[in-house]
Amino acid sequence: MSWNTFGRVLRFTTWGESHGPALGAVVDGCPPGLLLDEGAIQPFLDARKPGQSKFTTQRKEADLVRILSGVFEGPDGQQQTTGTPISLMIENTDQRSKDYSEIAKTYRPGHADYSYDAKYGFRDYRGGGRSSARETAARVAAGAVARLVLPEVQIIAYVAEIGGDAADAANFDAAEIAGNPFWCPDAAAAKRWAALVDDARKAGSSLGAVVECVATGVPAGWGAPVYAKLDADLAAAMMGINAVKGVEIGDGFGAARLTGEQNADPMRPGEDVPEFAANHAGGIAGGISTGQPVVVRVAFKPTSSILTPVETVDRDGNAAEVRTKGRHDPCVGIRGTPVVEAMMALVLADHKLLHRAQCG
Repeated sequence: MSWNTFGRVLRFTTWGESHGPALGAVVDGCPPGLLLDEGAIQPFLDARKPGQSKFTTQRKEADLVRILSGVFEGPDGQQQTTGTPISLMIENTDQRSKDYSEIAKTYRPGHADYSYDAKYGFRDYRGGGRSSARETAARVAAGAVARLVLPEVQIIAYVAEIGGDAADAANFDAAEIAGNPFWCPDAAAAKRWAALVDDARKAGSSLGAVVECVATGVPAGWGAPVYAKLDADLAAAMMGINAVKGVEIGDGFGAARLTGEQNADPMRPGEDVPEFAANHAGGIAGGISTGQPVVVRVAFKPTSSILTPVETVDRDGNAAEVRTKGRHDPCVGIRGTPVVEAMMALVLADHKLLHRAQCG
């Protein structure tokens, strides 16, 4: 059985393939009365769309979204959500399926080719079908809807590391994030990464990346103690993004190298709520938000589509060698950054509605 739906109260289902006529999402459970039109979604899709620099795939997709249902007349002639399913569609306009004809019967190592074939008995080899990162455009569109449910929360993601070269936290400048093609808050690191990624691209290779996402304004109390932990749902959401191989909440694996005193987040009396002297927990304790910024770090593997020949097997089990032609991201984590933001928004919106349903 395949699962294409995520969420409990605010649920979204994505549909479509990389080289099909279109892809999209259906968002259900959205509260009524929120102002929503294509203009509220398009800026987020524009941030994720391909072909914006030489450091990403050169596939040219406008990624223009259409709202097919779930909105109707609102105040001042605007459209507002009706409480019914919101259907979003994004057309594919620049597919080159012939680029994949040579791997129709050969498995690409690192891709889902073999595992899909093992599960379904056949696969859509054109760009990977549902396993393509193209599917994430639908998540970004759904995430834009989720942000409307969260006016009190600010979400920002940025690339913290590429190819093992980390940005310097001391150089963090939020204004830099949208000012370079790497979503990097450190101008010096962005300059280094330009050479790093360009060298990988020219060599027909690829690099991994770490994306950090911070949500501020999340009040204390969202989440649940056991089976609907906020951090567990965030981890599941991020791990569901293509090419993600690791997720950390707060200090993550770094916490395992600290003592209890070092890892504690000391609290002192505040004006209305306690003040914290640290945030090693990433804004979540016992599966429930503490009111501190929610911090998630996501590790993207190097793009598996590379021009370097790699040993593999064909569908009949014979030894083969494969090099992936076509247009691919030399560092998929770059365009993964808006996707991480979207998944953060979708999880937080769902937990806000869950909290309201139980606690009022």
